[in-house]
Amino acid sequence: MSGFEGIPTEAVEFYEALELDNSRDWWTAHRELYDTAVRGPMEALAASLEEEFGDAKLFRPYRDLRFSQDKSPYKTHQGVVVATAPGMGWYVQVSAEGLMTAAGWYSGTPGQVASFRESLEDEDAGTGLARIIDTLRAEGRVVEGDRLKTRPRGVDADHPFLDLLRYKTLRVQRQHGTPPWMPTPEASARVRGEWRAYRPLMDWLSAHVGEG
Repeated sequence: MSGFEGIPTEAVEFYEALELDNSRDWWTAHRELYDTAVRGPMEALAASLEEEFGDAKLFRPYRDLRFSQDKSPYKTHQGVVVATAPGMGWYVQVSAEGLMTAAGWYSGTPGQVASFRESLEDEDAGTGLARIIDTLRAEGRVVEGDRLKTRPRGVDADHPFLDLLRYKTLRVQRQHGTPPWMPTPEASARVRGEWRAYRPLMDWLSAHVGEG
């Protein structure tokens, strides 16, 4: 595989068009564009990040339709993940909205949720996580996750980390749009820099949630 040269703007245009016509006929007619403007560049981006972050997985472009009322056959984004534990890892995707970077805990098992809540009984761990989240948000990143609407069962209303205890998953992301550096080799360094900025959250999650 050749070196990474950037994510071409044609990748964004590909997904803009796919959102308008998510059909097998359209996909078949534009499969070569997917391979050259989306899949190939994203594979090269993953390879450029592998030495520091680990082996990456490129998600399949096909949607799982078995349990969905939406029968559109294709995903409207191309994602790459470097897993660090079940349901946890580094992430980057391209879609009609442009390039997005993310990291965190995106799919929680009961054991992981229990470990997360148990860790927040420790003041140092809870304070550390709150500080990490405040820093990420202050830098303009979005921190979110699946949350309970009320406090978890058995948790006091005055618990110092009540807001954090509502989370069942926790992740950080930044939507970059289509900046001038996206179709250039600089995109690799930009994604690497974002993932490094997410590392404090990833380190905390690895230490306190892990595999549950």
